[in-house]
Amino acid sequence: MTFKTINKENHANLVWDSELIAKYDIAGPRYTSYPTALQFSDKFGEADYRRAATQRLDSIAPLSLYVHIPFCHDICYYCGCNKIVTSKKQKGREYIDYLAKEIALQSQLYSKSRKVTQLHWGGGTPTFLNNAEITQLMYLISSSFTLLDSNKREYSIEIDPRTINMETIPLLKGLGFNRISLGVQDFDPKVQKAVNRIQPLEQISRLTKQIRQHRFKSLSFDLIYGLPYQSLETMAKTLDQVIELSPDRISCYNYAHLPHRFKSQRAIDRMSLPPAELKLPMLEYITHRFVDAGYVFIGMDHFVKQEDDLATAQRNSTLQRNFQGYSTCLAPDLIGLGMSSISSMDSCFAQNTKNLEDYYQALDHNELPIEKGLLVTEEDKIRRAVIMQIICKLSLDYSLIENRYLINFKTHFSDSFERLTTMENDGLVQLNENNLKVTKMGRPMVRNICMAFDQHIASLMEGNTPYHSKTL
Repeated sequence: MTFKTINKENHANLVWDSELIAKYDIAGPRYTSYPTALQFSDKFGEADYRRAATQRLDSIAPLSLYVHIPFCHDICYYCGCNKIVTSKKQKGREYIDYLAKEIALQSQLYSKSRKVTQLHWGGGTPTFLNNAEITQLMYLISSSFTLLDSNKREYSIEIDPRTINMETIPLLKGLGFNRISLGVQDFDPKVQKAVNRIQPLEQISRLTKQIRQHRFKSLSFDLIYGLPYQSLETMAKTLDQVIELSPDRISCYNYAHLPHRFKSQRAIDRMSLPPAELKLPMLEYITHRFVDAGYVFIGMDHFVKQEDDLATAQRNSTLQRNFQGYSTCLAPDLIGLGMSSISSMDSCFAQNTKNLEDYYQALDHNELPIEKGLLVTEEDKIRRAVIMQIICKLSLDYSLIENRYLINFKTHFSDSFERLTTMENDGLVQLNENNLKVTKMGRPMVRNICMAFDQHIASLMEGNTPYHSKTL
C-alpha cells in the first residue's frame, strides 16, 4: 500500500525520535487527576466526603457533573471501562430511579447558585437509555442543579454508533448537549470483528452527517491503535476515512492489553496483536497524518482542529484537565454520579462503588454510595499544580509554584531535577533558571516528564504487574 507523504513542514511543534521514544515507552499514569485513582483507599468514606463538601457550602464557583451509565448491549473485548452487558432494557429504568436518589443527596451539599459549566455523560453506553429516560434524567439533573444556558457551556455525551436511534440526535441537542463523542476505534472490518464491535463506515458517515445537520458545537472521534490485526496499512486506510469525515476532535489511545485486570480482554488472541516494535511506527504515522491534515497536537493522544476551543486555550495558556480529559471550562469541584463515578474537590477525591448491588443498597439506606477516596495533602496539591501546568501548558514557571505554596522550587524538587537532568540530556526538556519547557522532541513524552514529579509512582512501579498503559 502507498502511504500519503508526510509533509514535515507541518510539524513545527513536533520532533519524532524513534529511538528516544522507545526508551521512554514505559507504563505510566494519564494524569486525569493527581494523585491518581490507584492511590484511593477504603479508609476514606461518606463522612469524609460530606465533611469536605460542607466546607464548600458558601462557594459560588461553577460545578462540573459527570454521569456514568454502565450498561451496554454488547461487550467490546478491548474495553477497560466499568460496564454491565445486558439486553434487559428495564435495567435503565431502575438505574434512573436510583440516580434520582443520588442526585437529591448530592445536590443538598452544594449551593444551587453554582452553575454547571461542564456536564458529561459517559459509560458504558449512555444511549442504552431510551429517549424518554434520557429526557427524564436531564430533567432530574436540571431540577437539582443550575444548568448553564450559554454557548460557553461544555455539555457532552458519549455515543455508541451501533445503538443510537436517529431521533435521539435532535433530542440531545434540544436537551442542551453541544458536544458528541463517537466511539469509532477502527474502520477495518477484520479488526472490528476481532474486538466484537461491528460498525461499518457508512453507519458512522450517516451519523456524522446528522450531527452536523443539527449544528452541535463539536464532534469527537475516539480511536485506538494496537488492536488485533491492525497494521500500518490498515491504520492508514482508517485515518484517511477519519480525516474525510473531519471530526473536530480526535482522541487516539494506545490499547493496553491487561487481561489480568479486564476479563473481556481475555477474548482477544494475544498473537493477533501488533508486535511491540510496530506500535511506535504506528503512533508516529498517526501523529504525522493528523498534523498534516490540519489538526493541532494538543498533547497526550489528543488532536483538534486549529479553530477548536482547546487549541485556542492551549495558545492562551488556559487549557485545563480533569477525569474527562482536556477542557476549557473546568470547575473547581466535580460531582460524579452513578456507580464507579469519581467526585473531586481541592481537598479530596471520592469514588462510588463499582458494584451495582452495593450502589443500590447504599442509596436504599439514604447514603451516598462512596466506596473509597483520598484526602489530598498539601504536598499532593503542590505536585498536582506542577503536573497540570506541564500537561496543559507544556511549560512550568517555578515562581508561580513558589509564590502560591511558599517553597523554594529547586530545593523542594531536588529529586525530580535528578531525573529531569537525564531528560534534558535526551532533549525532552529545557531547564532554565526560572522555568521548564517541554521541547518539540519531548511533547510525545509529556507523561514521562510529569512522572518526574510524581511522589507515588515508585510504589506503583514495584513488581511485575502493570497498572497503567504504556505512555506511548
